Amino acid sequence: MTVKIAPSVLSSDFARLGAELAAVEAAGGDWIHIDIMDGHFVPNITFGPAVVKAMRPHTKLPFDVHLMIEPADPFLAAFADAGADVISVHKEGGAHVHRSLQVIRSLGKKAGVVLNPGTDVGGLEYMLDEIDLVLVMSVNPGFGGQAFIPAVVEKVKKVKALIGDRPIHIEIDGGVSTANAGLLARAGADVLVAGTSVFKGGTEADYRRNIQALRDSL
Repeated sequence: MTVKIAPSVLSSDFARLGAELAAVEAAGGDWIHIDIMDGHFVPNITFGPAVVKAMRPHTKLPFDVHLMIEPADPFLAAFADAGADVISVHKEGGAHVHRSLQVIRSLGKKAGVVLNPGTDVGGLEYMLDEIDLVLVMSVNPGFGGQAFIPAVVEKVKKVKALIGDRPIHIEIDGGVSTANAGLLARAGADVLVAGTSVFKGGTEADYRRNIQALRDSL
């Protein structure tokens, strides 16, 4: 299994977003993780579709857009048009998450469903034919730099058991570091979102060392 590293721009220098994107691509990142927060579903505000569109020319890496917004449905087309490759929605982000996933796929994008730390895996089995990714939150959504919740490892194992042999990614977001990356990969995760652990140091050389350290820890 090849584990992908998805640097989270939430931990980047917002005044240098274009340069930061180019730097993490050159440093060996696989995806770019973009956290969209609305100040309503989560207690923080980040980016809208216009900012995602402005980011798009600065890297060829896939954009992994995580919608921490409610309702999410009115904005799906806008983020697709802005350059998202994967769009993930929370089970609580609308009344009909199954329909939201269908809409994302109809827009030609990969669809993901997000499980908060307090959200059970129950019901996931009824969405497996509509999803390309399950994003398991290992912190409570809203802010970067939070401590990893260890109980999530067992949750990842449950998700992996439900997925079976289906070609569905399991992504982890929150507190990923060299201390837990290997444990998460062994549990079944194959996409690791990393913010602070990638962007610490502030230079491309630092990012390269940080990403390599995560890979070595696997």
